[in-house]
Amino acid sequence: MSAEMPKCETPVRATPASGKPPAARGNRWAVLAVLCTSLLLCGIDLTVLHVAVPSMSRELRPGGTQLLWIVDVYSLTLASLLVTCGTLGDRIGRKRMVLAGFAVFGLASAAAAFSASAGQLIAARAALGAGAAMIMASTVAVIRVVFTDDRERSVAIGVWTAAHSVGATVGPLLGGLVTERWGWGAVFLVNVPVVVVMLAVGARVIPESRNPVPRRWDLPGVALSVAGLGGVVYALKRAGEHLTADLPVVAAGLGGALLLAVFVRRQRRLAEPLLDVTLFADRRFSTATVCVISCFGSYVALLFFLTQWLQQSGGLSPLRAGLALMPLAAANAAGAATAPWLSARWGGRWSLTGALAAFAVALAVLAVAGDTGVYGSLAGPMLVAGYGAGVVMTLGADSLMAAARPERSGEAAAIQETSFELGAGLGVAVLGTVLTAVYRESLPAFPGLSPARRAAVEQSFSGAAEVSDGLGGSAARTVLGAARRAYDQGFTAVAAVAAAGLALTAVLVAAALRPRRDGAG
Repeated sequence: MSAEMPKCETPVRATPASGKPPAARGNRWAVLAVLCTSLLLCGIDLTVLHVAVPSMSRELRPGGTQLLWIVDVYSLTLASLLVTCGTLGDRIGRKRMVLAGFAVFGLASAAAAFSASAGQLIAARAALGAGAAMIMASTVAVIRVVFTDDRERSVAIGVWTAAHSVGATVGPLLGGLVTERWGWGAVFLVNVPVVVVMLAVGARVIPESRNPVPRRWDLPGVALSVAGLGGVVYALKRAGEHLTADLPVVAAGLGGALLLAVFVRRQRRLAEPLLDVTLFADRRFSTATVCVISCFGSYVALLFFLTQWLQQSGGLSPLRAGLALMPLAAANAAGAATAPWLSARWGGRWSLTGALAAFAVALAVLAVAGDTGVYGSLAGPMLVAGYGAGVVMTLGADSLMAAARPERSGEAAAIQETSFELGAGLGVAVLGTVLTAVYRESLPAFPGLSPARRAAVEQSFSGAAEVSDGLGGSAARTVLGAARRAYDQGFTAVAAVAAAGLALTAVLVAAALRPRRDGAG
């Protein structure tokens, strides 16, 4: 969400010299429509590539680490830049930041669509993340300027927030429809005409506003956070691909962790920090943040790996794989809608604990009994997982905002949205490392294959499919069958690890949100 800080709560200055309100009240719903459409696109791009990965892999032939970077460099870039883009938008103008974000997003979409190599696609996806951060960072501030009525503003922010989850959920279905008809590049190309329309309409209806007393832009803090996060994630991916922790991997991981520690220390000492880490001293706030990261990370990873599993082990087309995920999407929406009722009935502590436990149990069932050949074994767990995730993400976000004082709501909103994106990126990175490691370890020796073909099979399932195409006969069936069994075992490991993580989070919530004896929060 917005990367505002406490000073953003001061009156916002309109750009026009006339001194009139920054937007006519009659335009406020048109402004919301533009902002919600933009966030819908940002959410779609988080997951739209999931069903297109097999088609894209056959054409670009990415390695295991490259494939993980293609998938989650978008969310990691977005998470890294949200806060700093919000700070910059406060200074140069939020409308200018949002419109610039539209332009970057559109150009990056075109670049991704026509990428001829894995490296080009990774760069384009990083640019997409930067554009999305520019769009998302200032939109809540714009909503607060346009919607002056408290009740209307609450509804507007709720609708805006829901647009991101809706986009992430329908992404696989849209990706399947587009990929099957026009190819994997079209999942990005469809963004371009939508962005052109939003630029034209947004330039007309979005008001300009800025913070009259903007915060200092902490460029060293930005560099520390981005480099630190990048080092840790790189180390995870490399360790998973090679199943070793050699000196470069260890150096990258430790270096990244050290940079993040320096970033936290720097933020604690600055009078105007980029991110006020003292918010995490409140146990409700820190627990809610852990809930959001753990749950959304597991949910996005489940969307990604389920679509791969259904296509690569189950043989489904991209469209059928997207349709197969609809129970997960429907249940997620139902969980989000009924979360306030559950909280009112059972309290936030037990509602969060129960929903996390349900999500964990559903993943455990998928690990033990899931079978791509029997859809009924998947539909039930998907319904439970989607419902539990919807409840946790809604109550976690609400708890995170409620734990912060009103004058710090801007900072809380920034951390909330960063937690969602960081969870998505880390979920795919960590669980993708688990899948890659188990897949490679589960493959048999293949004594008849050349070293080059053996390496291709170990890189990914798409590599195994390509090798089997070149073999023919029983050898092809042997290689492809072994790759399918190895991928099955990899997915089982992913579901089991995610279930364990969610179960631990449930225990943490039950313990950390226990009322104190003195009655304090």
